[in-house]
Amino acid sequence: MPAYQDVFYDSHDLRVKLYARDYHRSGGGEIMPVICMHGLSRNSADFEVIAAHLSERYRVIVPDQRGRGKSGWDAEPANYSPALYVQDVFKLMGELGIARAALIGTSMGGIMAMIMGMIAPQAVIGMVINDVGPELDVTGLARIKSYVGKSPPINTWADATARARQTNAAAFPDYDDADWLAFAKRTYHEVEGVPVSSYDPAISGAFDPDGPVVAPPDMWGIWDTLKGIPVLGVRGELSDLLSEATFGQMLERHSAMGAVTVARVGHAPMLDEQEAMTAIDAFLADLETRV
Repeated sequence: MPAYQDVFYDSHDLRVKLYARDYHRSGGGEIMPVICMHGLSRNSADFEVIAAHLSERYRVIVPDQRGRGKSGWDAEPANYSPALYVQDVFKLMGELGIARAALIGTSMGGIMAMIMGMIAPQAVIGMVINDVGPELDVTGLARIKSYVGKSPPINTWADATARARQTNAAAFPDYDDADWLAFAKRTYHEVEGVPVSSYDPAISGAFDPDGPVVAPPDMWGIWDTLKGIPVLGVRGELSDLLSEATFGQMLERHSAMGAVTVARVGHAPMLDEQEAMTAIDAFLADLETRV
């Protein structure tokens, strides 16, 4: 796996220290930056395979949003919101000297990409939106709400693996024991021999009526501002968060959007699936001609 540099930087509001992986490529000429943004309860480890693959051609940056992975936890749960995460990513781009980038966003990360494209289209070369859209299916939201921040006691890696399987089995029906252990290793880290969840349980406040919002209230309005930005939409065939109807409406309202459906995968594809990687490779190669 290609090496990456650890990057630590201050959040835009200077509240917490944040972390990102920088798969920095050296060499002649300009190399297109690609920023990968994870989902609600996930972290930069989700992109290990696709980031390593893409780093053979691009500079790939994968941040942990505040409260996840190696980034610091915010003492104020209300700050766990996409609007603030977006400002943190713009801060990271400034610190790394990146004026424009292609974006890959999974779930919450896709919502972030849409917000970034709306408020700073000049900074976005194009975006891959992974299994999320301007309308979220209540079935998927209810499922995520049922487990985020509510993990039972985890004492061993067997416990962590069983929990990963329990909460995600419907999305990955073809995973075997090795796949579920790898999944657990991405979502837990070890502290004194015990697996510990790699996110602040307070992020679950996004589902509280008086807490920070999971997503902006009018995402179709945001979506309609992105018509000048190249988009590739990725959907898991078994997704319970991005319905076929919403995916179809996204295509209707963004005529230049490309689309790929990943077979036998739910929310959300890991983007290491062959059809996803092939589509992303072609999409990014086309973006290079527009830089």
